[in-house]
Amino acid sequence: MIGAERAAGIRFRWRLGALPWVIVAWGCQAEPPFTETEPGLPLPGLSEAELEAFERGQALFNRPFSAEQGLGPLFNQDRCGSCHDLPTSGGHGAEPVIKVSRFDPVEGCSTFPELGGDLLQQVVTERGREVGLTIETIPDGATAIAEIRAPAVYGLGLVARITEAEILRRADPEDVDGDGVSGRPNLDSAGRVGRFGRKAQHATLDGFIEEALRLEMGITTPQNPVEERRNGAELPPGADIAPDPESTEEQLRLLVDYIDLLAPPRRLLPETPEALADVEEGERIFAFMGCDACHTPSYNVGPAESPVFASKRFRLYSDLLLHDMGPELASTCTQGTAPSEWKTARLVGLGHRSEFLHDGRVQRIQDAIELHGGEATGSRDIFRRLNQQARDQVLAFLRSL
Repeated sequence: MIGAERAAGIRFRWRLGALPWVIVAWGCQAEPPFTETEPGLPLPGLSEAELEAFERGQALFNRPFSAEQGLGPLFNQDRCGSCHDLPTSGGHGAEPVIKVSRFDPVEGCSTFPELGGDLLQQVVTERGREVGLTIETIPDGATAIAEIRAPAVYGLGLVARITEAEILRRADPEDVDGDGVSGRPNLDSAGRVGRFGRKAQHATLDGFIEEALRLEMGITTPQNPVEERRNGAELPPGADIAPDPESTEEQLRLLVDYIDLLAPPRRLLPETPEALADVEEGERIFAFMGCDACHTPSYNVGPAESPVFASKRFRLYSDLLLHDMGPELASTCTQGTAPSEWKTARLVGLGHRSEFLHDGRVQRIQDAIELHGGEATGSRDIFRRLNQQARDQVLAFLRSL
């Protein structure tokens, strides 16, 4: 539940939010406009070299790979764009992947590294089938099996440039302020703050993309030049026909450049004044509910190596921290995370989706809200107590993102 101080604070914000938007903070400089474009376009202001890198990376992102080029022999899709194509290249995907894990309250999480890992490859190349290779199966002892939907990768270059200090200052793992929200960072083996992946298990775009290339498409990399095994067993001789590593540093760099330079999508604002007023009121109610305690609306990027990123402001609606979402949303785990812990989902681009939550189990935003538990219980309960008009306004706001 929401603590007394938090409840008082959101009531105060609610009263302020009901006033006309004519109050200007004295002595404050105006915020820069939000950096956003139509879905699938690059960040504004690219140099000629940056635009060329974006376009070459986009072409590689959407190019199908063959077995001769390194695909498989075990894989899920033959191109990156197969899982990131809605509503445009770089968007979310409809094709789920299967993840498995085992969780024990004492021993913690196992992602079955000795049995081929937690991501199951469900397709075999023609040559692999000829020599007897079959798809991966669910390991014995799995306590969770989930169909995970790929999120959009729009705007991740800006996310990569949020400072670790900015993420950590929002963490409150012991709930010291008593508001019922106790987000914590997920640190990688080098102690870096994770920000990519459903469980914030990746700290860098490079690592995030390299793993996807290797596990989703079966393409080995200079960092990991050994082919993935089927459930941990050696591949049949001759199953893999391409020499390792199957990708080059240049190809990885192009994929990173493409995703790095993808812009966040512009909001889907309605055209009529009445509908726009509902969206604005829904945003104020969203804050009143306390949803912004986890879904941090926006960030500013300070100095950067390229003017494309420097001094930019962008919407995100995530604090990039792990939160306990309760038993209804408990699923697979990763090293250092519990089944019910998830990184706060980015809400930017929500209006383009037709399935919601990590596994796409619901088709309505209100149903996704209803399944929020754990640290989100207080906000969910406030949503339940709203009258129908207020609920509709919250949903109109969320659909505008």
